[in-house]
Amino acid sequence: MSNGIRFLLLGALLIAAFFTYQYFGTASVSVTSTPAGAEVRVDGQLQGITPIDGVELSSGRHLLEASHTFYAPIKENIRLSRGDHLTRVLEFKKGKGKPIKNLYARLGKKQPNLCYAGHTDVVPPGNYSDWSINPFKPQVKRGYLIGRGANDMKSSIACFVSAVSEYIKKNNNFNGSISFLITGDEEGYATNGTKKVVDYLKKKKEKINFCIVGEPTNPKKLGEMIKIGRRGSLTAELEIFGIQGHIAYPHLSNNPINTLVKICSELKKKKLDKGNKNFQPSNLEFTSLFVNNKAHNVIPSSAKTQFNVRYNNLQTASKLKRKINMTIKKITKKNKCNYKINYLENGESFLTKPGKNIFLAKKVIKKITKVNPVFSTTGGTSDARFIKKIAPCLEFGLVNKTMHKIDECVSLKDLSNLKKIYYNFLLEFFK
Repeated sequence: MSNGIRFLLLGALLIAAFFTYQYFGTASVSVTSTPAGAEVRVDGQLQGITPIDGVELSSGRHLLEASHTFYAPIKENIRLSRGDHLTRVLEFKKGKGKPIKNLYARLGKKQPNLCYAGHTDVVPPGNYSDWSINPFKPQVKRGYLIGRGANDMKSSIACFVSAVSEYIKKNNNFNGSISFLITGDEEGYATNGTKKVVDYLKKKKEKINFCIVGEPTNPKKLGEMIKIGRRGSLTAELEIFGIQGHIAYPHLSNNPINTLVKICSELKKKKLDKGNKNFQPSNLEFTSLFVNNKAHNVIPSSAKTQFNVRYNNLQTASKLKRKINMTIKKITKKNKCNYKINYLENGESFLTKPGKNIFLAKKVIKKITKVNPVFSTTGGTSDARFIKKIAPCLEFGLVNKTMHKIDECVSLKDLSNLKKIYYNFLLEFFK
């Protein structure tokens, strides 16, 4: 086997290190390889076969070696420094899609564990020529940082990293842990992002006591709004099957468009609920209609629609599906059509009951911004819908006016104040 081929395997070796010298006098190293089954040595001593979890080492320099049959070996010098750190690069893949890298990093071993969650992926920029700059080469103009992801939500991540850096410089013996949960799969279907990281943390019995999700939550100015919950999201793709035929002989056909229009009208007519004190009413919205028919004189054989339901805590996905299916069945039976419907559950509705930490955040935000924030559940979905399964959480970040837009931007003043808010929350949380 040539050297070029040999390097295909272990050239992708991933190393994650745990530095625990400060509290326990040791560190631990975990090693994964693609594919698994690589032999790992540290300082010449055999440690086992990948994946390896938690090799205890002393602080300082070490030689890490990995080898696999028919593949070129890898040697790497690593340095374990003072501190108490845990870092995991978690890569997940589903089907034929690209694998997604996620990060879980923790400073400290003690409780409580305060976690910050965010995402580094962004939506497409749209037409480059519509931007005043290259959307992926950020620039500062007139007091604003411009670039795709500046608002949603890389700047928030930077603010929390900066706040943590300042905090541990002044409080290196704080009583607790600080962790980061950063995903690269939030803007899409989110199947290989925070959802799977949460499943991993549950399996490992990793305890998170409270989580701040750094999504941009403020409509107009920093400090206006804290998100304490979100509506659920249910997407459906419906296809109606009729009988194709000539439009001059409609009695010999069965036009699926007529049936689909009736279903759409009936579903839209129904009021799902009136909402409650924490949530606005649930709503169903159609997002596409499609008929694959290029001929003007042919009744098509099928017609499709796609719709989404944003629902509050008076509903569940299963309850909504039953209601929708009943309506579709009734109309298709009457019109002698068949149908097929596929659902995608994007997350159930949830509400975090305001408690000590949420009121603490409210106090800190008001102190820095001079604005008294309101609690809200408005807007779209976020990764808080997954995190709430393992920890109470709130969402607070920047002003969301320019998210997903051309010339997405964030005020430099807001960046400075958001960092102050996160820093002061750390001070208060670990008192």
